[in-house]
Amino acid sequence: MEAFDKMLGKTNTALSWFACTLIPCMFLMITIDVSIRTLGYRPPLFTSSVVEYALLYMAMCSAPWLVRERGHVVIEALVAIMPDFIRQPLAKIVYLVCALVSFLFAWLCWGIFADYWVGGELDVRGVDMPYWLQFLPLPLCFLLVALEFCMYLIGRRSYYTYDLGEVKDGV
Repeated sequence: MEAFDKMLGKTNTALSWFACTLIPCMFLMITIDVSIRTLGYRPPLFTSSVVEYALLYMAMCSAPWLVRERGHVVIEALVAIMPDFIRQPLAKIVYLVCALVSFLFAWLCWGIFADYWVGGELDVRGVDMPYWLQFLPLPLCFLLVALEFCMYLIGRRSYYTYDLGEVKDGV
């Protein structure tokens, strides 16, 4: 289980680094597009399409890492004042629901991805792109999010700082 957890962590970190590299690329593309437009020339047609795809990739590729690093919104004040006999089972229920929903999204997105892959439809805007490219990161990243919540569920770590001993006596 330890080896799987390390592999999962490395995969999530690699995807988050990929998401980080998209930010300067998008910045550069937008800057060039605006500069060309300001100079009175016609900018490339693909800029907005590529940036839209990059935004989706950035959000999805960083999601598993955010779950692993406890980067999503949590109401710690509410969790901290709960007694242990409520907090711990409730945390397991939250982990289970999050994992199940993430597995469901991964499965549904895989079906959509496969349909567009087989159908060969094109996303026709500034540039023709295969429509499946829009759905490419969704099944993988939702699966990784689900696996991260499963790691919380089986007790490998806790999502809440209070359970980790980082918060003592509600402080």
